[in-house]
Parts: sequence; C-alpha cells; structure tokens
Amino acid sequence: MKIRWLGHASFLIETGKERIITDPFDERAGYAVFTETVDIATVSHEHWDHNAVGILAGKPQVIRGEGEFCLGGITITGFSSFHDQTRGRDRGKNTIYKISAEGMELLHLGDLGHILSPREIEAIGQVDILLLPVGGTYTIDARQALETMQQLNPRITIPMHYQTPHVKISLAPLEAFTGHLERVVKRPFLEITREELPEEPLVVVLDYL
Repeated sequence: MKIRWLGHASFLIETGKERIITDPFDERAGYAVFTETVDIATVSHEHWDHNAVGILAGKPQVIRGEGEFCLGGITITGFSSFHDQTRGRDRGKNTIYKISAEGMELLHLGDLGHILSPREIEAIGQVDILLLPVGGTYTIDARQALETMQQLNPRITIPMHYQTPHVKISLAPLEAFTGHLERVVKRPFLEITREELPEEPLVVVLDYL
C-alpha cells in the first residue's frame, strides 16, 4: 500500500490495482489541486474543501455515507459521526471510512469533531494506519487527537488537517500535536506492507504534493 498526502484531509491511496482519493478539494483550499484519474473517491462530508469530486478525471466510484462497499478486492466501511461536539447541530454529520486492503486496516477520520464513544470504538475495531485530523477549529484539536489516537491504538498515525504555508483556513500547527510525542518521523510518502508495520506505535508526518 502506498499513501501520499495531497494536503488538508486528502490522500491518494494506492492498493493493488485500485487508486483511492479521500476528501478531494478544489483550488480554494490553497494546495495544488489533484485532478488525475482514480478508481474510488470517498467524501466524509459535503463541504467544498472535502467533496470536490467533479474535478477528478474519469468517472470514479464516489462513496458517501455509512455502509459497507466492496470494490475491486477491497472493502470500504463508512461509520456515521459528527463534524462538531453538538451532535451535528453546528456543522452536520461526518463519515469515518475504514479501508480494508492488503491485510491492513486504514482509518480516515474525515473532519471528526468529537471524541469517539466506547461503542464507536468497538464498531470500528482494529486500526493499523490512522489518518488523524489534529488542527482544531473545524475538527478535534491536538489534545483530543492524542486521546483519539490512544483510543484507536494504531500502529501508524498520519496527521492531517493542520496549518501549513499553503492552506487558506486558520488551523493549529502540527507541532501542537507532535510536540507531545517521541516517535515521530517525516517521509515524502508511506509505502508499506502488513509485515512492515512497526511493533511500537509510530507517527509519520508526510509531505504534501
């Protein structure tokens, strides 16, 4: 599995013959816009910086909302959650996606705005790779992200949705999250097999394209 961060909450995940993009954005986000062909696009919620599927080349299968989707040898499961701490009254719903492929379980939290309940943690189950918002303002903040990481106990955590020189919304910096951690590495992208998952939990900070 190869994972590239495109910026914000958007990743390109390549597994087998499938290319998956999460939460595509348009030029208003500030990052370079990804318009290449993909097979699958997941949308965590209907805000412009997360649902720009119209810019993608070809005709990808677009997944929205909760449920189980089996596509090309992979399984994607959507879990309903909220974009805020008021059960959706402020910003609406958010979908968490679990991508099961190559013997690994990858979880994309979208714009999660609250701490997960024990029932939600149980429903999600095993997580090997966690894509975790850490920038606050519109999602959980760094402190809540640390708690969420401890709840889910992934082998690898990749932070997302934080302040960078390019993003055009105001978020907390990455260091508000990583400053509390010891095992942090930086890489241009992550390419990994199940056998290569680390024994001890590791945070991997990716470059964006």
